Amino acid sequence: MVNAIAQEISMRKAEVDDEVETIYFGGGTPSVLSMEEIQQLIQAVYDNYKVIDHPEITLEANPDDLSNHRIMELSESPVNRLSIGIQSFFDEDLKLMNRAHNAGEAEKCIQQATKHFDNITIDLIYGIPGMDNERWKRNIQKALDFGLPHISSYALTVEPRTALKKFIEKGVVPDVDDEQAQEQFYILVNMLEGQGFVNYEISNFGKPGFFSKNNTAYWLGKKYLGVGPSAHSFDGKHRSWNIRNNPTYIKKINEGVLPMEIETLSKTDRYNEYVMTGLRTVWGVDLDKIALEFGPNYLNYLNQQSKKYMESHLLFLQEGKLLVTKQGKFLADGIASDLFFVG
Repeated sequence: MVNAIAQEISMRKAEVDDEVETIYFGGGTPSVLSMEEIQQLIQAVYDNYKVIDHPEITLEANPDDLSNHRIMELSESPVNRLSIGIQSFFDEDLKLMNRAHNAGEAEKCIQQATKHFDNITIDLIYGIPGMDNERWKRNIQKALDFGLPHISSYALTVEPRTALKKFIEKGVVPDVDDEQAQEQFYILVNMLEGQGFVNYEISNFGKPGFFSKNNTAYWLGKKYLGVGPSAHSFDGKHRSWNIRNNPTYIKKINEGVLPMEIETLSKTDRYNEYVMTGLRTVWGVDLDKIALEFGPNYLNYLNQQSKKYMESHLLFLQEGKLLVTKQGKFLADGIASDLFFVG
């Protein structure tokens, strides 16, 4: 698999003219790779692309993957940022979500990681059934106590065919409470902003200088190249995705064939995506960009559709940018869908 991914990196070098700013090992469990395999893939990027000095190189990992020895090894590699899947510092929440690690492992992992990495992000989940606001505040405070520079946080979503879904259906566990999730989101915003974090994207909070380059690229509509099974790519006008099946992926790559499907985005698709991503960020939706790239019909439609949200103080205009208010943040995706152009 690693050889096939390295080969795909080489096969697709003609797709990228710009310098590479960020390399991200994510999806699945990239932390199971050996240090030699991680180095092989990073070297493949350097061999085939122009890379900026000091790129952000992130590795996703769960606490149970990060032994003290593993953290030491990673700190001596080109990896300079860790994304650790904490989700909660409380065992009752972790058991409910069927996580492999416990609260003690989560804390021990961060204690060790902060000795060797300055740039660490963790993820926390809110809206967990049975987690009251006080426990949620304690979760956030524990993250703050570690002095982490970046936190990502998401509302719990109950996926079909999971143990949690079955527990909810049987009444063993209460269903997700949307009102409580919304309360916990605003608790999160207030606590983190009070400690100098910027909520630069609805689910992402960073200290100045520690915004994720990888996440920011997605939300600003920059081009990105995804390699490996199921990986998605975007070049500004096309979206592509690789086949999910591992053996088929390896077979196709070995045959010199890129196992992907490509979709060409229409002007309306691109407008809708820009509105969706822009409203989620502190950079907002630039009205001049709408006029320039999509034309007066799209701009007029956006202005007309956004009026009611401005009157209800969910959206506001600032220096030609359309932004969500603090009150509107939790509702941003729903607001964006109402601003989509249907043509």
